[in-house]
Amino acid sequence: MKILYVLFTTASVEFKADLPKDKPLIFVSNHQGMYDIIGTTWFLRKYHPKFVSKIELGKGIPSISYNLNHGGSVLIDRKDPKQALPALKKLAEYIHATNRSAVIYPEGTRSRDGKPGTFASSGLKMLCKYAPDAWVVPVTINNSWKIFCYGSFPFGIGSNLKFTVHTPIEIKGSDYITLFEKTEKAIVGDIVESR
Repeated sequence: MKILYVLFTTASVEFKADLPKDKPLIFVSNHQGMYDIIGTTWFLRKYHPKFVSKIELGKGIPSISYNLNHGGSVLIDRKDPKQALPALKKLAEYIHATNRSAVIYPEGTRSRDGKPGTFASSGLKMLCKYAPDAWVVPVTINNSWKIFCYGSFPFGIGSNLKFTVHTPIEIKGSDYITLFEKTEKAIVGDIVESR
């Protein structure tokens, strides 16, 4: 995260509520860029986050690919449900057994201008099904897209990355459709759309 200082960029996190202790957590977030993963790993490190990531990120990205492959995260092929569903089930069972956390970006791919895309519900639904004691925690990420707004180079400078961790929602006793809608509304409602 400190490399951001070279870009005159800062990063901060705001917790809007205390998170449950000794419970598995499912962090659900919008996705704006590669720094979402780095920032989430750093700011939520006490929860031992494991990521649901597309299989393409498992190769060729220094540090990130290694950690995705060897740190307990799951790499899914979005074109192959037969591969993706068992991987999601395995991750859900892992966080259920260990009281750790999973991170999922339901947009499926990052936004290149900060505007949220369509949220898919199937991945989160699978995690909720196999980790029924978990709490869903909406997270809004703002301005990380600005770092790579010109592509790989040059980097954008002078931004303030902000991670907002919203009030958690208990899965147990919740209707999934309502839970998903509340989660999406919390995330999208806090996105700042600016150029």
